[in-house]
Amino acid sequence: MNMLSYLIWNGNPDIFSIGPVTLRWYGLLFALGFLISQQILYYIFKTEGKPEKDVDTLTIYMVVATIIGARLGHVFFYEPARYLANPIDIFKVWEGGLASHGAAAGILFALWLYARKHKPGQNYLQTLDRIVILVALTGALIRMGNFFNSEILGQPTHAATGIVFTRNVAEILERDTYIDQVSFAKGDGQANELGYPALKILIEFNRDKQNPAELEAFITSRVFDRLVNNRYVIEHISQLSDIQYKLGQDESNRWVAIISTHGIPRHPAQLYESFSCLLLAALLFWLWYRKKNNLPQGQLFGIFLIVCFGLRFVYEYLKEVQVPEEIDFIAKYGMNYGQLYSIPLVLAGFVVLWLSFRNAGKPANENN
Repeated sequence: MNMLSYLIWNGNPDIFSIGPVTLRWYGLLFALGFLISQQILYYIFKTEGKPEKDVDTLTIYMVVATIIGARLGHVFFYEPARYLANPIDIFKVWEGGLASHGAAAGILFALWLYARKHKPGQNYLQTLDRIVILVALTGALIRMGNFFNSEILGQPTHAATGIVFTRNVAEILERDTYIDQVSFAKGDGQANELGYPALKILIEFNRDKQNPAELEAFITSRVFDRLVNNRYVIEHISQLSDIQYKLGQDESNRWVAIISTHGIPRHPAQLYESFSCLLLAALLFWLWYRKKNNLPQGQLFGIFLIVCFGLRFVYEYLKEVQVPEEIDFIAKYGMNYGQLYSIPLVLAGFVVLWLSFRNAGKPANENN
């Protein structure tokens, strides 16, 4: 592998902390998705002559449906046994576990409830056509939040887009009182026999841990043990590496260590999905802007289902297994849960798109 053909990502998922309160990039991007979407929805309603006050109501429907649907989707689609055994864990959203397929189901149901009021020009399909623009945009920001969290990891790759995710490695090592800070840099050596590139781990020791003999013993025992045996570390550090180290002092006479090993670049699947959703949102908005009131009902919704979940099906092949329950299912059927749940949505998209072309003479703002 060309040493210039991969990146190192050690981004901090936290923006800042004030006492017990921590603002994380994921939460900010999640909220930002709804805030930006609301402003776009105001523009759409104003352009189409619909009451702008309905935007606030629709936003509430969307926020509640997304959070509840995504959480319950993960609970029942991915880890039902775990949550049925410990129902209280269902409410622990901060521990992670949101499913886009569950969010889709929640949004479809919530918009059906919203459309039951049958507001002028806001029937079910017409509303869905506008909302999917915002769903795609919010999805792009949420996947970017996953990237900041270094979660939803991709499969190892030798492609130029590969990224070595080092945040877990840093967090595991920095838990020890000997270590003040851990950083990473590309190594100078050759790739190992699996083609994984050289990686340097730079460790700065605490000021009160400055005995070189003690530090050497610490490196060859506890540090090496974490690099070889910790399951959160070996996802990113190749186990075929002959780990070497150098111990010395920096310009301030602090003891530091440089550990030479090999990193495992992975597909940044989060970024693939984020950029795809962003492009999809732009496409859907352009189609709406170009056709506006002459837009066949269901056209944008059908395109969204086909493209979003069709790509999701493909991208799943580039991801690691998300939950242990998927392993046997993948071995038996050659696909994971995310791909299974994407199939009916893609098929529904083709049906909706076909119906929209068949009824192309019927404008989207016409009441049914």
